[in-house]
Amino acid sequence: MAIRVSIFFFLFALTIFASSSFTRISAEEAESKEFVLTLDHTNFSDIVSKQDFIVVEFYAPWCGHCKKLAPEYEKAASVLSSHDPPITLAKVDANEEVNKELATKFEVKGFPTIKILRNGGKHAQEYKGPRDADGIVAYLKKQSGPASAEIKSVEDASSLIDDKKIFIVGVFPKFSGEEFENFTALAEKLRSEYEFGHTSDAKFLPRGESSVTGPIVRLFKPFDELYVDFQDFHVDGLEKFVEESSLPIVTVFNSDPNNHPFVVKFFNSPNAKAMLFLNFSNEVADPFQSKYREVAEQYKGEGISFLIGDLDASQGAFQYFGLSEDQVPLIIIQKDNGQKYLKANLEPDHIAPWVKAYKDGEVPAYKKSEPIPESNNEPVKVVVADTLQDIVFNSGKNVLIEFYAPWCGHCKKLAPILDEVAVSYENDAAVIIAKLDATANDIPSDTFDVKGYPTLIGIKLPHKTKLLQKTKPPHKTHQKMSSKEGQPIRVKRIETYTVAHLSCIMALYKNGSMIPMPDLPSLPVTLLLMTLKFCFYE
Repeated sequence: MAIRVSIFFFLFALTIFASSSFTRISAEEAESKEFVLTLDHTNFSDIVSKQDFIVVEFYAPWCGHCKKLAPEYEKAASVLSSHDPPITLAKVDANEEVNKELATKFEVKGFPTIKILRNGGKHAQEYKGPRDADGIVAYLKKQSGPASAEIKSVEDASSLIDDKKIFIVGVFPKFSGEEFENFTALAEKLRSEYEFGHTSDAKFLPRGESSVTGPIVRLFKPFDELYVDFQDFHVDGLEKFVEESSLPIVTVFNSDPNNHPFVVKFFNSPNAKAMLFLNFSNEVADPFQSKYREVAEQYKGEGISFLIGDLDASQGAFQYFGLSEDQVPLIIIQKDNGQKYLKANLEPDHIAPWVKAYKDGEVPAYKKSEPIPESNNEPVKVVVADTLQDIVFNSGKNVLIEFYAPWCGHCKKLAPILDEVAVSYENDAAVIIAKLDATANDIPSDTFDVKGYPTLIGIKLPHKTKLLQKTKPPHKTHQKMSSKEGQPIRVKRIETYTVAHLSCIMALYKNGSMIPMPDLPSLPVTLLLMTLKFCFYE
């Protein structure tokens, strides 16, 4: 499952106090009635088709984030039920097999996923608002209203435009015509990400030329030049303008929550991502920031985005990239395909020539790897990025390797099973059972399709690869891998197995289609052993 940006959840008291239009609801009332509507494959289309505006959460019962969201979502639903008109909040258990088709239709790739559905479900937008009750209510009230608010006075502008967020205003001599319609279409399309307004008088706006009569689009932002004007009213051109103008030349990653939306945009960008990490409190921070900004301006529009991160706020990034504080100041560039390039312990004057060398293809790729174990005598062999080629492809043996995450509950349950299987094969010189911490080591994505944990991959000589635990149905494909001599060889087949497929294999063993079932007391181990024999000795 795709990895998502972390969202902070806050738990509130049972009683909700809302401003002006909020309704006060007692704990007893909230507990006696569920305001979140439960949908499934039997009633989804019928109910959604009758709603001009409805919000649907796709969740899984085992998901911790879903459990944290649930009470806030319910409180928000209770308040919004009294809105004029009422706003309906609903939920779908996307973990249920019968609802998987709905999850696929709405591109649910993680939990919880919240969608805003408009016009009877004909238009779907990602929910990108807060996850606390008050924030959900405020965000959905805006989303249920007009996509663009009319600005009729300086006071209107002051209440909408501030110095901490992006705000987009269209200035028009009249609220009709192609330009106004295209601006409204843009506002409708991007309303979940940005706030929009329109006015007939630029004098109401806090910055920019006040004598313009339009049509013109003015984007206000809390960084760089503070505002920028645009006059191409094709919807695609407008959207590109908004996306490019709303990302700082250098994104700042620190503890200031006002910067977090721009950090999210930075990491969601398809560009290569240059990240400079240093201690902001150090006296050398200023010259680094100055030189780094010069380089960012030089490469603007050339497919590379720039971020500068404070060491104190960047511990998660350091863990992800396998970095250490003694490498600071450092710069790392990650391409969209996951390839990384690193320069540690750099000086301000190193930045420009190193980025140029990267652009010219002269910087070798950086590979994150745990240290090679000094001893590796356990039945399950430990593989790290620096030993992956030697152990998995150059050993001349059949290999079963588990890609795992230390925090993964399923991986922890699998560990003793994998240990038992490894003991069973300990005297087989042709087999290696191994594991690799996929959070601490880089994995070649063109060779291993690891999208969840645990993933078990069996590699049979001559390099016939089978994914044993994944979610897709069996399929055939071809890839290249490096042989022991370093020459590319062709993988014959990659097949994918779910629990159902493993059960099918067990049934084939039972009816004699394969070798007899091993007489072992543990069913999971039995299944895994049978599958290994199928992979290695068929």
